[in-house]
Formats: sequence, structure tokens, C-alpha cells
Amino acid sequence: MPGKIVHISTADGRADAFAAFPDGGGRYPGVLMYPDGFGIRPALCEMATELARHGYYVLVPNVFYRHGPAPVIELPEHIGADARPAVFSRLMPLIEAHTAERALRDADACLAFLSSRPETGDGPVAATGYCFGGLLAVRTAAARPDQVAAVAAFHAPVGADGPESLRRLTGEVYFGHAESDMTPEALRALDTSLDAAGVTYTSEICPGTEHGFTMPDTDAFDAAGSRRHWERLLPLLDRTLTTV
Repeated sequence: MPGKIVHISTADGRADAFAAFPDGGGRYPGVLMYPDGFGIRPALCEMATELARHGYYVLVPNVFYRHGPAPVIELPEHIGADARPAVFSRLMPLIEAHTAERALRDADACLAFLSSRPETGDGPVAATGYCFGGLLAVRTAAARPDQVAAVAAFHAPVGADGPESLRRLTGEVYFGHAESDMTPEALRALDTSLDAAGVTYTSEICPGTEHGFTMPDTDAFDAAGSRRHWERLLPLLDRTLTTV
């Protein structure tokens, strides 16, 4: 299963990314996988490689490439509660600097990169993401509905850009919320926006989970929540992506 660092030409420079894809020599649907705020690291590369095993070309961009190649900051092998304050003190300025305008310029570059690869087909792609990356996946899908057939976001602030952004979605949607992030009242408001979009969607609270539950190198990791994540993501991609 090939996995390698690739480079993407963007409007603002040259971005590094991790790419994983099957080694069968065929053409595969593309998946743009946005990492959480901790960025590209072994845990994300392993998740991308696992997804690629199911027949996808998976691209994990370094969204903070303007500040350097990944890892942009030094991360512990396990990002526990004791390490988080120091890590976030360095990450938050980078997250705050990554405006919606920057995100969409980068999304266009990533989509163009996926379409140019000999290993990818001519069909639409999917965007998926975790935490902050889930918001970036939603922004990509809302801005480029003709190119993105499905969007999935996990423990992510998917409504941060307001209801109008969600109403621009056209592809199939899956949102898996951490129980610690989402109240039933907030879920109903979010689903109202998705109803207004007229899209096929599932938006659910994953029981017993904390923010970050899919990430195996953090204290928030939840094995049942991680299994649920794969059980929702893989059928979504199977339904919506084809290679032409």
C-alpha cells in the first residue's frame, strides 16, 4: 500500500501532503481527508492508509504549510491532557490565521491535484475531516458542490460558518458528533439547516464520546466511537464515489 509525501502547487506557495492509495495499478476515487488541528502525523497517516486499502486515493493536506512542512510543531507521540495546553498555545495562532479564504484557495489546489493524478478516476471526490478539518471539509463541499459528491465530518464545528453554508451542500452528508460537543437542541438546529438544503444526510451524536474520539494518539480516543466512524464513512464513500 503506497504512502508518500507529495507536494501541491497552491496560490500561496507549495504545500506538502500525505497520499495513500492501492498498489494495484488501477484508478481510484479521490478522498480529500482533512486532519484535525494537530495536523499530519503517524496516526493520521495510518488512518489514511487504512482508508486507501478500501480502494481510494486519499490525500491528507498540511493545512499549515505556510508556516512550514508537517509536522509544523513538535508533537508528543501521545497527545495527553498534560501536553495539550502547550501544544494548543502554539497551534491556535495557526488555526486562527487559516481563514475561510485561505482554506478555499487550498481546497481548489487539492481538488486540482486529485484530478491530475494518474491513479485517480474522472468522477467526483469526497471530503472528510476531523475537528477543525471537519469544518474545512464542509467548506470545500459547500463551495465546490460540482466536484464533491459526499462530505463526512467527525467531532467537528460543522455549523461554524452559519446555516447558509450548510444550505449550499448538495452531496450526501454524514456528521458524527461527540457527545461532549453537541446538545440535542443544537443538533435539532443543525438538522433544520440540513433539511433546508434538501440533501441526504445523517447527523448523529455518538454516545459516550468526547471531542477527538477518532484520534488514537489522544486521551479522547474511544474504540467504539472509532468503529462507528468507519462503519459510517466506508458505506458513504461506497454509495457516492465511482471511477469513470
